[in-house]
Amino acid sequence: MQTRVESALPAPATFPPPAETPAGESTQFAILGSISFAHMLNDMIQSLILAIYPILKNSFHLSFAQVGLITLTYQLTASLLQPLVGMATDRRPMPYSLPVGMGFTLCGLLLLAAAPNFVLLLTAAALVGTGSAIFHPESSRVARLASGGRHGLAQSLFQVGGNTGASLGPLLAAWIIVPYGRGSTAWFSLAALLAIVVLLQVSRWYGHHHVSRNRTAARHPALATLSRNKVIGALVVLGLLIFSKYFYLASLSSYYTFYLIHKFGVSVPSAQLHLFAFLFAVAAGSLIGGPVGDRIGRKRVIWASILGVAPFTLLLPHVGLMWTGVLTVIIGLILASAFSAILVYAQELIPGRVGTVSGLFFGFAFGMGGIGAAVLGQLADLHGIAYVYRLCAYLPLMGLITVFLPELERPARS
Repeated sequence: MQTRVESALPAPATFPPPAETPAGESTQFAILGSISFAHMLNDMIQSLILAIYPILKNSFHLSFAQVGLITLTYQLTASLLQPLVGMATDRRPMPYSLPVGMGFTLCGLLLLAAAPNFVLLLTAAALVGTGSAIFHPESSRVARLASGGRHGLAQSLFQVGGNTGASLGPLLAAWIIVPYGRGSTAWFSLAALLAIVVLLQVSRWYGHHHVSRNRTAARHPALATLSRNKVIGALVVLGLLIFSKYFYLASLSSYYTFYLIHKFGVSVPSAQLHLFAFLFAVAAGSLIGGPVGDRIGRKRVIWASILGVAPFTLLLPHVGLMWTGVLTVIIGLILASAFSAILVYAQELIPGRVGTVSGLFFGFAFGMGGIGAAVLGQLADLHGIAYVYRLCAYLPLMGLITVFLPELERPARS
């Protein structure tokens, strides 16, 4: 079905993208499990960079500005390349780009373990960021292809792998890299090799799936029937919601341990356990938004997950240690449910551009997380860490702008 939105998009390519969900096809849980597992390994490797900052700082005598430059290099490559990769694969799907992207990550990891100077450290960070940029848009497309029409469930299963990997990375770094030194980072190349093996199987399925179906007849009707201006307005609203979500998450993922140590005087191991509990809650919460959105609609989930978390964030700066731990787990569970719903809503808003939309939103989320950590760090230096949490508590109130999102028609399941 042609829409006014599609007419504003680039002309069709000579090799059109595969159908997003063929009618009557069942959910491919083996493929979803494989792509989620690869996502876990990918994000676990990425999180190692952040986890070994103290080792890098001491080994190379880096300033905080140089440490920040490592983060900036990684975030820029991961954020800016993803939309470009998404647009390219929308025009010409590349099933085997998935293991190729993981190959970039593998090279970056080995270079990180052996880099003799700061310039090569930056190169390693750029390679890992490039691998992430290639992996996310096309793997998100695979999740949608394997969904059997349960798009929210598929994206949630995909997301839970990444969030689980991000939570495991710091723990594995503490157990392996901290005791044995930076060179032991190379052992994690085995995880990258395992991911390449898994992704080769996924790519084979993707390529066969693409060739074997009648792409035109199998395509579901497009959901969006909106004018170009309404689509742009909805994308702006979704971008602001991503901003509020990831700026708040940056306050917890980057500075939660410092907050606990400063306010309650807990030990570093105790603070790390609290952080792991929060990250685990984020991983668990990422399973919620997608399947619930399949049943009750994405917009309702976005309302509940962003605005609904505001009472807990507003209360957090004013409670004791026990309730701080409880509230951060609740916040992680609720807030993490937003991204899958936002991503699937955006994919339905611009049908036929799964790679572009996925690249834009994954890239923007990465960027907001990096910028948020930098900005909040400056505020913490100027006004104290407690001030950061009092200020960020109001960010979820931006969920009120969800009212401006249009309702999208949802076709009945076959």
